[in-house]
Amino acid sequence: MTQPQRDRLAAAQAELLHALMAGGPPPEGFDRDRLRVEARALLTKRRGIVAMLGPDVVTELGERFRPSFDEYARAHPRRTGSRFREDAAAFAEWAARRGELTAPKKRRWWQRAT
Repeated sequence: MTQPQRDRLAAAQAELLHALMAGGPPPEGFDRDRLRVEARALLTKRRGIVAMLGPDVVTELGERFRPSFDEYARAHPRRTGSRFREDAAAFAEWAARRGELTAPKKRRWWQRAT
């Protein structure tokens, strides 16, 4: 594969990811409805992992967790190379800045999670 072909493929992949993760327009040749279904599935998966990593956040937000996380996720697509723990922490900080969640306590290195 030549470099121009690689560049075109990378651009097409980026366009598809933007459509799936950030609500961008569907790339040419893709079915809009199928992309919407897949985007919803990816959002549900992301929400579930964040909920698993931060059950205290889910408990505190209660019924507000899902709509709040979905709003956060649309505005903050995951960055390449980011970890889910970072995503969960960023969501908690975002919710705390908005006043929806008490600010997370900073743990010291010698404190163990309970």
